[in-house]
Amino acid sequence: MVINDFSSLDLWRFVTDGVMGGVSEGTMTRGREGDVDYVRLSGDVSTENNGGFIQIRRDMPPLPPEAQVLTLRVRGNGASYFANLRTTDAKRPWHSYRAEFQTTNEWRDITLPLADFAPAGRGFDVPLNTQNIRAIGIIAYGRDYTADVSVAQIGWR
Repeated sequence: MVINDFSSLDLWRFVTDGVMGGVSEGTMTRGREGDVDYVRLSGDVSTENNGGFIQIRRDMPPLPPEAQVLTLRVRGNGASYFANLRTTDAKRPWHSYRAEFQTTNEWRDITLPLADFAPAGRGFDVPLNTQNIRAIGIIAYGRDYTADVSVAQIGWR
């Protein structure tokens, strides 16, 4: 089942570490190639001033109980990125669940087992409950680098 096919970015928002004093900069843009719509997250991630991320994010309903994996169709600049899930279990803004994925310059399908999403954020170790998911994001995170990742589809199975 497809969560998002990027025919519209109305539900998505762009967030940087500027919300906590960081200096990372970037953009979220929509693109189209042939009949494929996608969102592109690009910019410069900086760990200066306790920063280190740029992100696109959207609210979403919980996944159904039978969901086992998150699927992505992505391409990028060869760097690694993270799929990020936020749940109602998060007690702080930085609490989430992350799974890393690698990009290439060609579109490719990525399968991320939900069991591989690890709690992220200081003092957060609650196991993932898919019924408590409230948002999904794609994040360039954790080191100084130029981010460039495009996502054409997000789904589950």
